[in-house]
Amino acid sequence: MLGDTAVAVHPDDARYAHLVGKRIKLPLTDRTIPVVADAHVDPEFGTGAVKVTPAHDPNDFAIGRRHGLESLTIMDERAVITVPGPFQGLDRFEARSAIVEALREQGRIVAEKRPYVHSVGHCSRCRTTIEPRLSLQWWVKVEPLAKAAGDAVRDGRVAIHPEEMSKRYFDWVDNMHDWTISRQLWWGHRIPVWYGPDGETVCVGPDDEVPTGEGWTQDPDVLDTWFSSALWPFSTLGWPERTPSLEKFYPTDVLLTGHDIIFFWVARMMMFGLYAMDDVPPFHTIALTGLVRDEHGKKMSKSNPNAVDPLDWMDAYGADAVRFTLARGANPGADVPIGEDWVQASRNFANKIWNATRFALMNGATVEGDLPPAERLSATDRWILSRLNRTVAAVDAYYDDYQFAKLSDALYHFAWDEVFDWYVELSKTTFAAGGEGAAASRRVLGEVLDVTLRLLHPVVPFVTDTLWTTLTGRESVVVAEWPADSGFRDEAAEREIEHLQEVTTEVRRFRADQGLQPGQRVPARLDLSGTSLAAHEPAIRALLRLQPEGEDFQATATLPIAGATVALDLSGTIDVAAERKRLAKDLGAAEKEKAQANGKLANEAFLAKAPDQVVDKIRGRLAKAEADIARITAQLANLPEA
Repeated sequence: MLGDTAVAVHPDDARYAHLVGKRIKLPLTDRTIPVVADAHVDPEFGTGAVKVTPAHDPNDFAIGRRHGLESLTIMDERAVITVPGPFQGLDRFEARSAIVEALREQGRIVAEKRPYVHSVGHCSRCRTTIEPRLSLQWWVKVEPLAKAAGDAVRDGRVAIHPEEMSKRYFDWVDNMHDWTISRQLWWGHRIPVWYGPDGETVCVGPDDEVPTGEGWTQDPDVLDTWFSSALWPFSTLGWPERTPSLEKFYPTDVLLTGHDIIFFWVARMMMFGLYAMDDVPPFHTIALTGLVRDEHGKKMSKSNPNAVDPLDWMDAYGADAVRFTLARGANPGADVPIGEDWVQASRNFANKIWNATRFALMNGATVEGDLPPAERLSATDRWILSRLNRTVAAVDAYYDDYQFAKLSDALYHFAWDEVFDWYVELSKTTFAAGGEGAAASRRVLGEVLDVTLRLLHPVVPFVTDTLWTTLTGRESVVVAEWPADSGFRDEAAEREIEHLQEVTTEVRRFRADQGLQPGQRVPARLDLSGTSLAAHEPAIRALLRLQPEGEDFQATATLPIAGATVALDLSGTIDVAAERKRLAKDLGAAEKEKAQANGKLANEAFLAKAPDQVVDKIRGRLAKAEADIARITAQLANLPEA
């Protein structure tokens, strides 16, 4: 109230139209202030007449500018009242109570209504109430700078990825207000302005001399952090001198940063780079990532508190696990939710890489010499080399498109699902057989691990460097050449191994359905005639724990899969009667669940009242029950008679 310089009403408010342009006496002061009409006022809120304090409220400041009102600063930097009179020297909170009492003594308190919630800013660190206060600051006129930053993207000199983030960028640069760059902080670049004893103001450039003598002082403020950060693309390279580093490294190829600082940093680097470097933008591509959030999707902050110290996870699971988890979630422009269980999974992946490479080294895998020609390689070797080259091509394409999550996922599934779970396991049979085939597979395994470790290195750096140097005997994977797609493809071998995987997967599923332990051996007869799998029978038997049929072999279950037939003798391995009884019970429960779900979905009255999510849940129960019925029926059909 001590700083009020007007009362504002809405131009269309008939209640106060006769007062607009008149002056009224401001309580507790010896001043009179005008009544002004301004569309910012909400006539429905309170009395529809609001006090205007331009020096202590941003909206009031705008009203004051529109109506030419005086701006009176009534407190200093410590929020102590400076207005002469009975309140001078009081803290802001003390002054408020004192002013209320003074108004009460004058009989100006008409009514006191119950408290209500309103928006008051607080410091995120110390929780202190923020007090807006007019002060003299240095500003940057941004209109020409922002236009240049927008033009550089519009004319194609700079690309933003993902492209949909361009709209957010333009929203900033096309609507940017002048930028206050003064900051009252203890650290930062000091504003290069000196004030003289006779009111002089001198801005000192890089080639100017600093004024000296009695009474000259430098501005105590520092530059906004983002002003200093905006200089980064060129100031770190020796600018304003045309240094060799500046000539070589400006502009940068790609800026990779979070989408939350498009305005704070990206746009400002663009503005300053174009201004200082002869209209040359500071980078060709802006690749925007998301924020790292907690596993529930909330932004991490100390105030929640839900922030994770990555060093704790690194201590528990390793830096590779943390890095790979972040990379695997880094979809362009999208935030990354992260939980400890995901880091644990990445640690398991790193362990898998380690164990697979250890197996290869123990079995003589080598990177020495050329790969054998394709005609001397088995279908398994040709398959993995074909899949390897497809992975190299896919990873390169994802890198070109800044798809870090997709390339990490592609590497994860290739390494774990194809190299470790299939090729390494199939190699065991080959190595056991010995001969030229084993020698060729040792070279292929070495090649596959060499390339896979190089592909994985950017996202799993430490484990891969240790393993690669051990495998190859070379200095470091950091300086190794990036893998290239050789162009080798063998679709026939890929189809052949796909059939092998199909047979193996289906038999494993059947074994699990029958309650057999993974390591339990079962007599089996394999009919692979008419397929390309005959050469793989030893491997199939090893993978499935299938022992040769004996003289008393009884085919109690027959599985036709991918043109092959696998007959199993389950007598003596499971209690068929007990298994049929268990499956019959499960089938009955599934059929009851199906009937109940169908009954609810057939009830029109229920469907009319039930929320969509409830109906969707029942439909899901029905689908699961039908799938269970089909699965259990198939299991019963494959069981021998009791």
